[in-house]
Amino acid sequence: MIKTITKNKNLLMTSTKTTTEKKERKPRTPTPQHNAPDKVQAVLAVWTERCKPADVCRQLNINWITFNHWQRRAMEGMLQALESRVNLTKGEALSPRLQALLQNRQRSATVTKLTSRLDQINKLANPTPAPAKTE
Repeated sequence: MIKTITKNKNLLMTSTKTTTEKKERKPRTPTPQHNAPDKVQAVLAVWTERCKPADVCRQLNINWITFNHWQRRAMEGMLQALESRVNLTKGEALSPRLQALLQNRQRSATVTKLTSRLDQINKLANPTPAPAKTE
């Protein structure tokens, strides 16, 4: 056992405290670096329902947040690449998972537009009054 002397700043006293030896920490394993083709295959495996997201995360040693980020970036990339050529509002050829991701994206865009429009209407309906002149 190791004896250490600690000083309590509030009481200005010294006390002896017996502590056990510290455990050695395991070295942290570095996060794996995955290239773009690995990410594409992982996302497509889930989107085509060949694998479950938990299985992909386990195999690639990543957490759910990272995988979800990959999915969002993949969806944004597809929407940007295909926006002018394909009407994505029908979405009949998409799997239910892709349709849900697309709907979430559209909902957030709609809410943003509605919020800004309501702000404009409130400004027009309630103009700030001019300060009264004092004589």
